Amino acid sequence: MNTPINTKMVVSHLPSGFLLILSLFAVLVSGSRRTLPIIPFDEGYTQLFGDDNLVIHKDGKKVHLSLDERTGSGFVSQDLYLHGYFSASIKLPADYTAGVVVAFYMSNGDMFEKNHDEIDFEFLGNIRGKDWRIQTNIYGNGSTNVGREERYSLWFDPSDDFHQYSILWTDSQIIFYVDNVPIREVKRTVSMGGDFPSKSMSLYATIWDGSDWATNGGKYRVNYKYAPYVTEFSDFVLHGCAVDPIEQISKCDMAQSSQAIPTGVNPLQRIKMDNFRTKYMTYSYCYDKARYKVPPSECVINRQEAERLKSFDPVTFGGGRRHRGKHHRRSRSSHAEAISI
Repeated sequence: MNTPINTKMVVSHLPSGFLLILSLFAVLVSGSRRTLPIIPFDEGYTQLFGDDNLVIHKDGKKVHLSLDERTGSGFVSQDLYLHGYFSASIKLPADYTAGVVVAFYMSNGDMFEKNHDEIDFEFLGNIRGKDWRIQTNIYGNGSTNVGREERYSLWFDPSDDFHQYSILWTDSQIIFYVDNVPIREVKRTVSMGGDFPSKSMSLYATIWDGSDWATNGGKYRVNYKYAPYVTEFSDFVLHGCAVDPIEQISKCDMAQSSQAIPTGVNPLQRIKMDNFRTKYMTYSYCYDKARYKVPPSECVINRQEAERLKSFDPVTFGGGRRHRGKHHRRSRSSHAEAISI
């Protein structure tokens, strides 16, 4: 006769990090797609900088961040997190936005100045008539010398309405989502070592002047006659393992174990991700032969992605040589236009 297992007793003795993974697995098995709880701004975040350039709506569920000649603005989560699912709906500024950077990201740079971790969504503004671009990036243990940037255009205008941007971070993978479509998956490899983000981080949102680099390498700068530049945030989701900032001990909330937290990329999502990347990715460090003769270990090379990027810039993505003269100037112009779509 089999003795029944006391599952409550087993779960109570599991490490907190494993509890989050167990929670994610339960969702995958159950097939549940219920909505994660959305929290008011004041329950999860606090102002970081910007004085009255941060405005909280009366209902407490929506926040405006603005950039003008005086300052940008931003907010930060009240807790540190070690792994979890983090999301917000964002509406970006319209019209001329060259040089403007809106960021939704995780970082611990305030605690680990020389060996910080980051997981970034960065939205890069553009000149009138050209679309916003998204850039994603990760750093681990201060590995800023190893760029892991990817850049994309979108299938919609992100200044017309709110769209959801999400980060899933576990001890083995990082996935970026746009409107629940995975657009990038980073799987941890042994050879990455400390380059994979592994220390607890806060979640941030900011708007700031990135004129020196954000639009065509600094060619187009912020023009404050169009200010204030206003971006809106709502639908805040902070679901992960909160960490005590002093003791660095994480606590995972098992009460929401049946909620719809993604666990990875399922077959249907992978088709959508592959389609997105083939159509909309305009840069990936994995294919940048000018920077890396051999792609970093975590890169998974996709032939369609490689061919599309090579058609944009045969020098960067094809490993060819730059030629001087008229042909070179046309090549640079074509590349600049492709990166700005």
